[in-house]
Amino acid sequence: MQSRYPFYLAGKPSHEGEPLTVYNKYTGDAACSVPLATPEVLDRAVTAATAAAGPMRRMTCYERQEVLNHCVARFRERADELAHILCIEAGKPIKDARGEVERLIDTFRIAAEETPRLYGETLPLDISPRGRGYRGMTQRVPIGPCAFISPFNFPLNLTAHKIAPAIASGCPFVLKPASRTPVGALVIGEVLAETDLPEGAFSILPCRRDSADLLTEDERLKLLSFTGSPDVGWALKARAGKKKVVLELGGNAACVVDKDWDIADAVSRVITGAFYQSGQSCIGVQRLFVHEDIYETFRVALVQATKELKAGDPADPQTFIGPMISEGEAERLEDWISEATACGATVLCGGERQGNMLQATLLEKVPDDCRISAEEAFGPVAILEPFSDFDAVLERVNHSRFGLQAGIFTRDLYRAQQAWDELEVGGVVIGDVPSWRIDHMPYGGVKDSGLGREGLRWSMEDMTELRLMVIRTPES
Repeated sequence: MQSRYPFYLAGKPSHEGEPLTVYNKYTGDAACSVPLATPEVLDRAVTAATAAAGPMRRMTCYERQEVLNHCVARFRERADELAHILCIEAGKPIKDARGEVERLIDTFRIAAEETPRLYGETLPLDISPRGRGYRGMTQRVPIGPCAFISPFNFPLNLTAHKIAPAIASGCPFVLKPASRTPVGALVIGEVLAETDLPEGAFSILPCRRDSADLLTEDERLKLLSFTGSPDVGWALKARAGKKKVVLELGGNAACVVDKDWDIADAVSRVITGAFYQSGQSCIGVQRLFVHEDIYETFRVALVQATKELKAGDPADPQTFIGPMISEGEAERLEDWISEATACGATVLCGGERQGNMLQATLLEKVPDDCRISAEEAFGPVAILEPFSDFDAVLERVNHSRFGLQAGIFTRDLYRAQQAWDELEVGGVVIGDVPSWRIDHMPYGGVKDSGLGREGLRWSMEDMTELRLMVIRTPES
């Protein structure tokens, strides 16, 4: 890892600006610094992106593919470096970091494959005498300059889910990475700078939240894509004016384990779903409903498996639980656990904190109005509850202001279909945890979990507009 990284303004590296220190999330030591962009720098970036809209739109399909394929090749070459950066700046266990690098590569590879698939249609317009001699055709055209704001928990792949479809669609962009984890995005910028993208086609600029108003309010930007907290996301949408807005926000994902499912398999998957990267995932298992016939056996097995998880240095390949992103976030979640126990909840295991390391924690008998149940925990905590009636448990899952994904462990086809029909979420995963995601599927939520879908093809639809051509053939 380098001691200093530049930001990328209009495709060029620059060290101008006040330095921002990036910390090793496990040791707390300073790891490197990056420059912070000022509002004036962001204005220059938007101006450059606006000027690049025409050249980006005129890039051929194969030229855009070549850019994306170059990124795939370079990310493969730099995979170890990228994983090491994630381990330091995000505190991500090294096994998880390597997995995210693979997803980064997948996301750019899929974008390259989707680039030639921006299809149009031919429309018959002669549906009545008035349409005689007319035909129509559609094509998808780039929406124009885009504004992107990415989060800290997947600094590579969630950044890729904005950048890769923008390139595939022919859209210039300005991206603000999370201030706590900016380095991965800047390395992506370094690789993009090696390509033949038009001048000004991209800027990647760490900046303070109050310096980034242009990304929301500037009418030269035609789309805002934000991934982060619900409160921030909906506030940005309210200020976004006429631009299209895509929001990938929070969740408190539920998982249902029916009595016909193998207990050992469900426990294994729930352990991953709840505690993968210290639970800092918006689709991490937070609310767990287990059929009463298997509840006691399941609970004993899950508690034992949770206690066996190794916590510590994320650079150790055996570590499963690493640090949370900050001590403040760990303190917040510790307070939520204390609030729940004060209201009658039982801590089955965990609950202790040291700095930004919070033990993997299981609770039961948590009242619905406790924050650990009603809000997004975003940390290594899950709550258990037995159920007896499948119809009622689906209502329990829906009893949330969030609706991102849900997991249903059942072998009953009709119950699986019922869950798919009735759950108010963006995705229902049968036979696995809600945390499962592959990068070309349509991913997103309803209610307070956001607007729109990511996944390359669906992002490309958002980053393009439908344009119609009507042709009249005069009668001879």
